[in-house]
Amino acid sequence: MSSVLSIPVGVVVAREMIAHPWQSHRWRPVSIFLDAPRTGQWRELRRDDRSVLYHAATLNLELFRKETTAYRVNLANGEPTVYVVLREDPDSDNEWPVDVHLVTASPFEAQSHGDVGLDNVEGVPMPAQLVEVVQAFIDEHHHEEPFFKRKRQPHLRAEEHKFGQEPVVALRERMSDTIDGAPSVAKPDATRGIETGGGEK
Repeated sequence: MSSVLSIPVGVVVAREMIAHPWQSHRWRPVSIFLDAPRTGQWRELRRDDRSVLYHAATLNLELFRKETTAYRVNLANGEPTVYVVLREDPDSDNEWPVDVHLVTASPFEAQSHGDVGLDNVEGVPMPAQLVEVVQAFIDEHHHEEPFFKRKRQPHLRAEEHKFGQEPVVALRERMSDTIDGAPSVAKPDATRGIETGGGEK
């Protein structure tokens, strides 16, 4: 199975009458189905006194190898869900002023779209056949991230060098030797044959 899997799904959207002083109806995703035909426009499926159901779009639900943790969370909640993102254009004079923007099996991706003002994100039941496909994708691609326990950093003692500088204690001791009149010990130069103390070669 590829690291990216695309599954065409049909999205059913309902236009429902509501009791609201400024709005007569709302648009809501109600289901998805597999083996859906491609459609260029909304197709009415059923209507009653309170609502009309449409096959609004056929989109690819994409599964990604790096998002298997999100899919596991989805299936583990006991109610496997497909999240549908509807994007509404309030200024549109179209008969269907909403666009089916996205379908996803990742609750994390759905949550990110929930913060967008014009997006309406709702979950619909995941068909059993799709649950099997998602589970097989997880089984093939999911790998637990290894857990590494953080080691405590040792406490730096005063004698230790910091940023490559000489420790303060050692510097004080060396300076006190010079101040007290004791002869200072010249450090050997890195280049042999060069006298650092002013004597002969």
